[in-house]
Amino acid sequence: MEQRYNTQICDQQMRALWKEQQTYRQTQPGFKQYTIDTPPPTVSGLLHIGHIFSYTQTDIIARYKRMTGHNVFYPFGFDCNGLATERFVEKKHNTNVHKLGREKFIELCLSTTEEMKVKFIDLWRTIGLSAELEHTYSTIAPNVQKIAQESFIRLADKGFVYRKNEPALYCTLCRTTVAQAELDDVLQTKEFIDIPFTTTDGETIIIATTRPELLASCVAIMFNPDDARSTQLAGKQAIVPLFGQVVPLIADSSVQLDKGTGLVMCCTFGDKTDIEWYKKYTLAYRPSLGFDGKFTTETAIISGLKVVEARKKIIETLLEHNLILNQKTIQSSVNVHERCKHPIEYAILPQWFVRLVDHKQQFLTMADSINWYPKHMKSRFVDWVNNLSWDWCVSRQRVFGIPFPVWYCNNCQASIFADIAQLPIDPQQTPCLQACPDCKSTDFRPEQDVMDTWNTSSLTPYICKELYHQDEAASPFSDNSFVPMAMRPQAHDIIRTWAFYTIAKAWMHQGSIPWNDIVISGYVLSENKEKISKIVSTVSS
Repeated sequence: MEQRYNTQICDQQMRALWKEQQTYRQTQPGFKQYTIDTPPPTVSGLLHIGHIFSYTQTDIIARYKRMTGHNVFYPFGFDCNGLATERFVEKKHNTNVHKLGREKFIELCLSTTEEMKVKFIDLWRTIGLSAELEHTYSTIAPNVQKIAQESFIRLADKGFVYRKNEPALYCTLCRTTVAQAELDDVLQTKEFIDIPFTTTDGETIIIATTRPELLASCVAIMFNPDDARSTQLAGKQAIVPLFGQVVPLIADSSVQLDKGTGLVMCCTFGDKTDIEWYKKYTLAYRPSLGFDGKFTTETAIISGLKVVEARKKIIETLLEHNLILNQKTIQSSVNVHERCKHPIEYAILPQWFVRLVDHKQQFLTMADSINWYPKHMKSRFVDWVNNLSWDWCVSRQRVFGIPFPVWYCNNCQASIFADIAQLPIDPQQTPCLQACPDCKSTDFRPEQDVMDTWNTSSLTPYICKELYHQDEAASPFSDNSFVPMAMRPQAHDIIRTWAFYTIAKAWMHQGSIPWNDIVISGYVLSENKEKISKIVSTVSS
């Protein structure tokens, strides 16, 4: 039988026709406006069936709205900046910033993301998405950098942004701070050991811990004031075995009575509770783990070792000195960085933060004004907000990202923000031309960190607003004519990041919700019942 229909030829013809006639850019008079805050996928890999699944759902809504009297604005974007892109480029080209230098590495990231964008658009057109693929944005483009930097300055002026030398979540593998929303919990096998300490008056006390490698960072021993086993220890001091520092014994009601021996090491830092005690009791700061994930020279016997090696070495040394009274294997929940699955540590360094914890009720109120589809997905947002305990750290010690538009005075340490008219700006390439407002010095150093990629993605309604009006001169924060948008489609795993951060930013900028409806999709699972996601190993295909 003669083949009368060739799908490839006919599909190409139809795509060319739709593009020529701008079929999906409707501006029908009398139609209502319907705007979609479409998810911008990261370009760190190839699109897969999971994307096709979720974007098809969005496309069905867009087509339905066109048929029911709406001019649909259905843009697309690319999330290009950030750690995921850096890792993708490093593996694809077998290089890194240390080999190429900052400027050449950024150039390589930019050219690589442009290549991936072409592949993405070609696939979207192939499957027939009715989006405006002639009008796209990139989260690393100059106009988007301007929006992100302007948002940062405006929120700093409003008091929502602050900088502090603060303990922060830190990934020693990725060499950067991370946010609470970027953590996963995993179970790991650890050794739970009992170590004898001696008080300065000669009494032996037993400390149970899974992190003996942090003995060098021990700054206090904590016990519950209601624990009859330890009440005699109030006001005493103890000597840390192997390292010898003298630390106070402190009563605190947060110590669990039924865990271990009832005595807990406070180290700087092993977990979030250590940080709380460090602040509450103004304890000493004894860092022992470097930003490279290796123990520092001050730790003597474990100097230069990474955490797992150091833990093994410390246990061996404690055994040699008869300093382990009991040892058992347990399963312990550990925070890991969601991108690399490496355990999270804690470090003190100057960071920029967005205030979240003080405004949790406002975020919950905003969520009540949004229509959630399906409704039960709202509970994930509510649970996340209620359990939020950290402000959002938006500083990242990376290269390929949006620079903070800030310099620091070397004389008085004041922060000097760029003028909005100067944006976008890279302070490492552009000197500060104004005098310090506090001390009048002109001796400055530039900020070297870049913004968390979510700090830009959380502004997609404002990025879409500029794309819709095609006016880069006007500030997208100047009025509320476009935001809230009609609908945000997204997957459920980023409710705690993209949805939450966007709601927070819209409230901070204009006191309103970012969209009227949020439509949550699920996953496409592999044969192993795991979420299908971009696989970096496919970059050569």
